[in-house]
Amino acid sequence: MNLQPETLKNDIVKLIPLRESDFEELYQCASNPEVWEQHPNKDRYKRDVFENFFKGAMESKGAFKIVEVSNGKVVGSTRFYDYDEKSNVVLIGYTFYAKEYWGKGINPVVKKIMLDYAFQFVDNVHFHIGGNNVRSQIAIQRIGAKKISEKLIEYYGEPAKLNFIYEIKKEDWLNFS
Repeated sequence: MNLQPETLKNDIVKLIPLRESDFEELYQCASNPEVWEQHPNKDRYKRDVFENFFKGAMESKGAFKIVEVSNGKVVGSTRFYDYDEKSNVVLIGYTFYAKEYWGKGINPVVKKIMLDYAFQFVDNVHFHIGGNNVRSQIAIQRIGAKKISEKLIEYYGEPAKLNFIYEIKKEDWLNFS
């Protein structure tokens, strides 16, 4: 599975592989403290903390900027990571959106593009979601994910925090979508 295919898209959004030159546009989406208020790492709105997050995104070789097709604006970021061919699983996460795009239906559209792509290669997709991130837990449950465990997760260069692990199985997704 290629974690960073050239472009994934539909009529609403394009997921374009993240480049170093995308930092400023993406930081504009991330610089509002409300974006991170429920996240385990609440200070990612600070430039130096976001620089670390962005460095991890670049090193992951699976990160995308999310661009709204209608106006060409960057609205957030997401990524594929921790692909395990033997276990037949990949993770989707590190997703965030500029606050002005909350409640606009962007997240389910992005997840559909990513899940449709991933399920060409794997039978299971997992998501790490902060234990206090109720907004993201509700959003992932709406697309059929089920909580399967809890684990302390260390994000790139950050301390370990409690995360819930959610799963969508390929057969469930095909019946859901």
